[in-house]
Amino acid sequence: QVQLVESGGGLVQAGGSLRLSCTASGRTFSTYTMGWFRQAPGKEREFVATINWSGGHTDYPDSVKGRFTISRDNAKNTVALQMSSLKPEDTAVYYCAADRTGVLHTTARNYDYWGQGTQVTVSS
Repeated sequence: QVQLVESGGGLVQAGGSLRLSCTASGRTFSTYTMGWFRQAPGKEREFVATINWSGGHTDYPDSVKGRFTISRDNAKNTVALQMSSLKPEDTAVYYCAADRTGVLHTTARNYDYWGQGTQVTVSS
């Protein structure tokens, strides 16, 4: 079992930056693919970023590519999401997720463990 705890959300003006962090419990963190998703009110959960076990491979949707960067520190059991040039449409609850298979996945159903989420609000 893996427990994930997100932090770093908050209120930021459009064009600003924010860094989210996710800390995982468990000894097998370094073998998991990690992902970030977000969900705005009335919308489906949306893929934001994913990173493989070593950190050598990442993937992003076009909506955040070039603005968001995912990274991980296996020694500290953490994964981070650096967000810059934020837009009001980035407003959502952001979730950290872990996938036991170690394969890069962009769909939520492939992830086995989820954090409780952290709110990000971007004002115009």
